[in-house]
Amino acid sequence: MEIQGKTILITGGASGIGLEAAKQFLAIGAKVIVTGRSRAKLDAVKKANPAIITIQSDVANNEEVKFLFNKIQELGGIDILYNNAAVLVPPSNFGIANDKHSEGAAYEMEVNYIGVIRLNNMFMDMLQSRKEAAIINTTSILSQAPSLIEATYSSSKTALAFYTVSLREHLKIIGSNLKIFELVPPLVATEMTVDRKDKKISVEEMVRGLIVGLQKEHYTIRVGDAKLFSLINRFFPKTAFKLINPKKSHQLLKN
Repeated sequence: MEIQGKTILITGGASGIGLEAAKQFLAIGAKVIVTGRSRAKLDAVKKANPAIITIQSDVANNEEVKFLFNKIQELGGIDILYNNAAVLVPPSNFGIANDKHSEGAAYEMEVNYIGVIRLNNMFMDMLQSRKEAAIINTTSILSQAPSLIEATYSSSKTALAFYTVSLREHLKIIGSNLKIFELVPPLVATEMTVDRKDKKISVEEMVRGLIVGLQKEHYTIRVGDAKLFSLINRFFPKTAFKLINPKKSHQLLKN
């Protein structure tokens, strides 16, 4: 897929993977729009990167998504929708017996799954009107083997992974040329994972892998250890489960 000359909208684009993606897409000749909830973060992005267009919105809010769509229309539309925004409720506040368990689960599902569907539905006609367009949905290796301490986050990403496959096949059936990519990252060094001591890849490496996958039209883009993990999970699912849930994590469930 050609990226140069395309207009890309990145959700959750004010920090972490989204911001790094904005910079790398911009460097190879794309027009980049980022959206996020924090006005302060978006202002900082704009100050440091004047070529990036910033629009404040929350993908979990239907009215704000409509506002985002209208602003994008005014700018001439997009060719690629990159659904990068995601939330993870801290495990310390998210035990099975915790009173806030269902509240946290609903929040994760609203942003990580329903929010993606909301954005995709809103921009579907626009994207399908383009000569070459794409949607990128970010899932996780936790959609293949669940984390015991991040059970509902894993579930939200599993729901998104199944939806992504179904959307891709549905569009094929109706003869649409819209490309549907699934990005499967391993553990990435971001604010969300700052307390994790496991092996991580940098956001720079993560985005480089994404761009290569897009250019080669690998519709399931596995970056870094996600490639090896997929093979392990396919042939040795019990081993994959143990890799995600080492014994040290069991203590967190007991506390």
